[in-house]
Amino acid sequence: MNNIKSVFSIKDLENLSGIKAHTIRIWEKRYDVLKPMRTDTNIRLYDTDNLQKLLNITLLHNYGYKISTISKYSDEKIPELVREIINKKSAKHHAISEFKMAMMNFDQVQFTLTYDKLLSEKSFADVFYEVFIPLMTELGLLWQSNTISPAHEHFITYLIKQKIIANTEKNQYLEPTKTNRVFVLYLPDNEIHELGLLYLNYEIISNGYKSIYLGESVPVGSLKDVCKNFDNITFIAYTTVKPEAEEIDEYVTQMENEVLNENAEVWFIGRMVENISENKLSNRIRKFETISSLVNEL
Repeated sequence: MNNIKSVFSIKDLENLSGIKAHTIRIWEKRYDVLKPMRTDTNIRLYDTDNLQKLLNITLLHNYGYKISTISKYSDEKIPELVREIINKKSAKHHAISEFKMAMMNFDQVQFTLTYDKLLSEKSFADVFYEVFIPLMTELGLLWQSNTISPAHEHFITYLIKQKIIANTEKNQYLEPTKTNRVFVLYLPDNEIHELGLLYLNYEIISNGYKSIYLGESVPVGSLKDVCKNFDNITFIAYTTVKPEAEEIDEYVTQMENEVLNENAEVWFIGRMVENISENKLSNRIRKFETISSLVNEL
């Protein structure tokens, strides 16, 4: 576990808590809520206890507690108040903070306990929309700012994948009740970000449709074989980074010319769909900005 990040800069704390570094400095100086270490050049550094305390303080502050009041509480009282809020209001922001701490410490047990607590109060779909989607959005920003490493992101992403797959498996034994279309889910060539696609697979199966999940990095040529076996296919292509912005219109045209027949259509979703030209869209080629908007079409 020597690779665990256990020392954080004030910028890391800002990124992880959402509290501006300037505010953290004021809270620290005026109210003595954190105990940073100092380098020889007087740069603040914080350990995981400081990070956990700041995340708890942030939750209390978001629920109306004044920082002047929080600063008078003991280190034992603060987490006690946080637990009370969670029990009363099921605070999703606290769950996100707990998942962040699990990620920073590579702690699978903490992730699982937090997830189980959420699932005792919410449906899996609610957990995904209310907690996992905001969490993954934040992780993208944390990765871009070098607050977390790819190892952190891969760790937490894998655990979320496990939960999606486990919930999907519960419904895979059921025969489809809707036979008017078959969904084929895939990631385009060189695309590997499959979390959103996995969740869509769960929703499609849960809604009674037959789903064929092809997964990562599928060449266009391989999609032709599916058309030989099924009628009324809806392809779902999740595009997070591939095809790139300047290539995606050409990719849409390639799908239309080489794969789609009169009974097939393709739905595009993911960050790159904003680069699809409107003149490329039709009744058989659609794009969706969000997972929820696509799910509403099922």
